[in-house]
Amino acid sequence: MFYQIKTDRLVLRPLAISDLETVYRYASDWENTRYMIWLPSQSREETAEFLARAAKEWEKDAPAFFEFAIVFQGLPVGAVSVSLDEERKTGELGWILDKRYWKRGIATEAASAIRDFAFRTLKVEKCTAHCDDRNAASFRVMEKI
Repeated sequence: MFYQIKTDRLVLRPLAISDLETVYRYASDWENTRYMIWLPSQSREETAEFLARAAKEWEKDAPAFFEFAIVFQGLPVGAVSVSLDEERKTGELGWILDKRYWKRGIATEAASAIRDFAFRTLKVEKCTAHCDDRNAASFRVMEKI
């Protein structure tokens, strides 16, 4: 199963193993990940394992997890995802953006697109998202979408 989502400024496409260096750069950066549930990537191997799991999920007939690369001006700059519950009725949204691209509305645009994808394509009844209460930027994204 393959989906690509286009917005005014972004292309959201399946995250791939070819994104290793880009993902490792932002996922291993403490400033990018300080409010994330998971710790920064400790190694390229750890990042490669995550990308392999994400790619394998895309190959399933009915994936439960959709991880998209956020492509801005031709460059992957982050990721956005939706994870389905067992009943496939609720989608949990998530996002991460390379700090070099913060404060441009990219996370909001990507999160809105993945929310719409969850409702329209995956037919979820509800979307949720959460963030660390110190993460003001992600909180603002959630308010906007």
